Amino acid sequence: MRLPLAILLFSLPVLAASAAEPAPSAERVLVFSRTAGFRHDSIPTAVATLRTLATEAGLAADHSEDSADINAANLARYRVVVFASTTGDILDASQQQALRNFVRSGGGFVGVHAASDTEYDWPWYEQLVGAYFRSHPPGLQSTLVRAERDGKPAGKPWPVRDELYNYRSNPRGQVRVVATIDERRYEGGTMGADHPVTWCHAFEGGRSWYTGLGHDAAVYANAHFLAQLRRGLRYAAGHSDDC
Repeated sequence: MRLPLAILLFSLPVLAASAAEPAPSAERVLVFSRTAGFRHDSIPTAVATLRTLATEAGLAADHSEDSADINAANLARYRVVVFASTTGDILDASQQQALRNFVRSGGGFVGVHAASDTEYDWPWYEQLVGAYFRSHPPGLQSTLVRAERDGKPAGKPWPVRDELYNYRSNPRGQVRVVATIDERRYEGGTMGADHPVTWCHAFEGGRSWYTGLGHDAAVYANAHFLAQLRRGLRYAAGHSDDC
């Protein structure tokens, strides 16, 4: 059956407009790894891993070490900002304000390892991350990571070998603790029986997730650690409430 000419002519612009309309852009993640203090050799591995996990989660990922990229116009393009073993004073006042506004507008933040060794002169950042780094025992040591949900053990403990941070304060009470490490199995822990290593929290309109693991490049091949990072990205992006 032939359609009337008028119907065909009317349909052509609609079809053309549909064909020209771009596909919806993916939500984006900015992996940021600028350092002004100690620089971790594992950063390239961390960045590559985070980009892969973001892609698996349906998030397009970019990488930067330029603090100028932490500005309102650029951050408006992103759903999540990841600080991957950043160190030291890396943001000026305007960049700090841009990150604060990003979070307060519903943006997600993920901190990996030395993200807690960053921006010591900015109290708001300590609240965002959950705790500042204090010290760590020398070298890489092995322990067990104990996952928890709502303050109760969840699943079997899993082994990890990494640099194990002590923090200036225990964040429990201000955050939702996701995992602790067992100080009885290594030397140099200073936090006692309750030593959080991974946590998350809703914060000023956005979401924050942090893990103290990630010093050693080899840990990015640990399936349990990768599962943690996946959940962290999804939580920060608002794709899941399970962190």
